[in-house]
Amino acid sequence: MPALSDGTVLPDIGFGTYPLRGDEATRAVLSALDTGYRLIDSAVNYRNEDAVGRAIARSDVPRDEIIVATKIPGRDHGFDSALASFDRSAAALGLETIDLYLIHWPNPSVDKYVDTWRAMVRLQEEGRVRSIGVSNFTAEYLIRVADASGVMPALNQVELHPFFPQEKLRAFHAEHGIVTEAWSPLGKAAPVKESKPVTSAAEAHAVTAAQVVLRWHQQISSLPIPKSGDPGRQRENFQVSGFTLTDDEVAAITALGRPDGRLFGGDPETHEEM
Repeated sequence: MPALSDGTVLPDIGFGTYPLRGDEATRAVLSALDTGYRLIDSAVNYRNEDAVGRAIARSDVPRDEIIVATKIPGRDHGFDSALASFDRSAAALGLETIDLYLIHWPNPSVDKYVDTWRAMVRLQEEGRVRSIGVSNFTAEYLIRVADASGVMPALNQVELHPFFPQEKLRAFHAEHGIVTEAWSPLGKAAPVKESKPVTSAAEAHAVTAAQVVLRWHQQISSLPIPKSGDPGRQRENFQVSGFTLTDDEVAAITALGRPDGRLFGGDPETHEEM
């Protein structure tokens, strides 16, 4: 299980909630918790914090066993705006404390992510947030917020899948004690699961292609957060600890990486979301 620099221990796999909303999101999170997921990932821009909060409240799983993550949107960047955004997210989730709080995108043209980070450090110091991190940050942006605040983000959630394995950024994370978390870990509509190294490994281990990809994540020290509203698929995605890929299999899957492997051109140097 990956441990954050602040001592918080995360599970090996989390549950993503985008683009689930409303009752569908609540049912999916309840099902995920029943399956065994304990890290639930949300965001203001997913418009489902209230639905996630309802699931947390209704679940039989003790609150202290669940790590709830959410993210500050670009429109709330800035010190005071970030503090106010936290209050809104906590209210929507129905929680006094948010376990893992992230900046969703750096939005470099706005250039307020450093002030936003300082606000998050304040929230952690006050005990309102357990752990703080970022999403879609480059090494340069990580260094900048650490230099400005004295606090390096504990986690960076980034696009990561076999077509875009982020080897250089993962190495930076490892060097600086940052946990790598992967959004779109299965590559969405990209033919990741149909790739020969993946299908060959699935056949060799008598598992599904999705399970192979998720196990690949774990073996390269990436924490995947797959999303599914289907209970059966949730169980399949969760059951990836019963086999181990060989070093050759891991290398072959990693070699699927492409220079243009991003799913939609979400380069944090240029892509921004408010």
